[in-house]
Amino acid sequence: MGTLRNRTALVTGGSRGIGRSISERLGREGALVGVHYGSDEGAAKSTVAAIEAAGGRAFTLQAELGVPGDAGKLWAAFDERIRGLSATPGLDILVNNAGTALPAGIADTAEHDFDRVFAVNAKAPFFIIKQGLERLRNGGRIINTTSGMTRIAFPAIAATAMSKGALTTLTRTLALELAPRSITVNSVAPGITETEANAWLADPGARTHAESYSAFKRVGQPTDIADIVAFLASDDARWITGQDIDATGGSLLGL
Repeated sequence: MGTLRNRTALVTGGSRGIGRSISERLGREGALVGVHYGSDEGAAKSTVAAIEAAGGRAFTLQAELGVPGDAGKLWAAFDERIRGLSATPGLDILVNNAGTALPAGIADTAEHDFDRVFAVNAKAPFFIIKQGLERLRNGGRIINTTSGMTRIAFPAIAATAMSKGALTTLTRTLALELAPRSITVNSVAPGITETEANAWLADPGARTHAESYSAFKRVGQPTDIADIVAFLASDDARWITGQDIDATGGSLLGL
């Protein structure tokens, strides 16, 4: 513990699945962690309790993403909680992890569903970053959670993959723009990961098929992703920017 001591982090969607693992890992490294949630306050409080039980510091903040004014509400909640904790204003690490999935191919995708997935996965991070730049200290870190499906064609989630591809492009663009402030911007692209959102992995046949994608013949765990994020948030990753880190466990390498 200690690589992120005296730093403040914000993890969107930080209360469940991959986001929870990221929040807990950053907390173990000494960061004060803002655990954002959209609707499940209980999960967010549970995450904060786990961080505190491990000797870390954390707080919850709520904002629904994908709706007008979402970024402003998020940052207003962040500022208020920081003041309440008498912590130093500002931010060192922003993890745009919150996202939604649309399990539909192009033929079955309704326009309002397309708009929703882009609002959460692409528009929200864009404006969260825009409004957060005045708070992000020089030498800070922006880390975006994208998807291995931006590399691997998977027609069954066409709009979702497309929205994550937009976030990958934003990562490269901002890496160049923010380099003069020594702010690194990278993304992490998970593959099939064992979270609540992938409850279908409980089916033995489906799990075996999912495991076959990875070179390691297993599905990913949230901690696999969190460890990569913690590295990118640390000083050790100071020379890495504009990169989309493949975190799929080598999925489909042999094809």
